[in-house]
Amino acid sequence: MSTSRTPFICASCAARTLRSTTSKHTTRAFTTTTNQQLPSPDLPRWQQTPPRMKAPFRLRPMPKQPEWRVNDSQEAVDEVYDRFLGRVGEAAKDQTGLHGTRGRDLLPEEVKWLALTHKSHDHGRQGFNDRLANLGKRLVDLQTSLALLNASSGVSASYPLSDRNIFSHPAPDNVDNISKFSRSQILSVSRMAKLAQNYGIDRVVRWKPKKSDNLKGSGVETVLAHTVYSIVGAVALQRGGEVAQRMIRERILAPLGLR
Repeated sequence: MSTSRTPFICASCAARTLRSTTSKHTTRAFTTTTNQQLPSPDLPRWQQTPPRMKAPFRLRPMPKQPEWRVNDSQEAVDEVYDRFLGRVGEAAKDQTGLHGTRGRDLLPEEVKWLALTHKSHDHGRQGFNDRLANLGKRLVDLQTSLALLNASSGVSASYPLSDRNIFSHPAPDNVDNISKFSRSQILSVSRMAKLAQNYGIDRVVRWKPKKSDNLKGSGVETVLAHTVYSIVGAVALQRGGEVAQRMIRERILAPLGLR
């Protein structure tokens, strides 16, 4: 009577068999079971938050304060740009791609919204205006210094030769006006915020205050001044230095009492 024996398989044959068996199965990329919300192709970048930048649920509890809402009306934004820029667009009427000289015509739609968006809005996920404001601040500082340097000192232009003092001359008297202190007094945050409110920028700026029932304590003046500078930077990049210079002198420095 023959006894049954287990067939012997060497290690090398078993390894080859295992490799041939596993190679028949197709590899599949790692997937998750959560539904991914795709961005809508019909909405521009500034109107939606990228889905991959959102958490699936909120970690912190909702604050006990009134709900804060921002402007989403394009017409309101256009009206503010018309009021703020005034007739500055006449300096850019010969530029290509410009369909009008109103304030709303100087910037494309995306740039207009970007210049009005603070980094506190939606945690900066829809873009923000920090770089535009940095450029605009430098330009406003330059034009302010030039205006202070050219300001009339009240000294008579006539300079009699008989009374001439070779150690003193009225020409460099205005150099002392361009100090950092003088410029900071003219371009103070409170004055720039008041100017922004006069143009209605506070009604269209997109930001998120820390406390919606205490805007001043949340830094609304700093945000408004920041927004004014960002609009200057946007106009300078889009329409050039000549248009930006006219805008600064006519729409910012002149209302502040500096001509």
